[in-house]
Amino acid sequence: MARVRYLGPEPVTVPELGRAVEPDEVIEVPDDRFAGYVCQPVNWEAVEEPRQQEEEAAPLPLRKAAAKPQKEG
Repeated sequence: MARVRYLGPEPVTVPELGRAVEPDEVIEVPDDRFAGYVCQPVNWEAVEEPRQQEEEAAPLPLRKAAAKPQKEG
């Protein structure tokens, strides 16, 4: 789970949580919903990013093509 902080000036109801979130409160959100919060930088800031995104950001090792067998003869 990722974590975000609410930056707004007054409490806001977050239907996903089924409750109100207070100003400066840190909440946990599902990793797949993290981008939906932090794309609103006026209202939310990232506290802890999803682990899944960090793993995806790592470069993948390059794969080398198998050598073609040489024909004898």
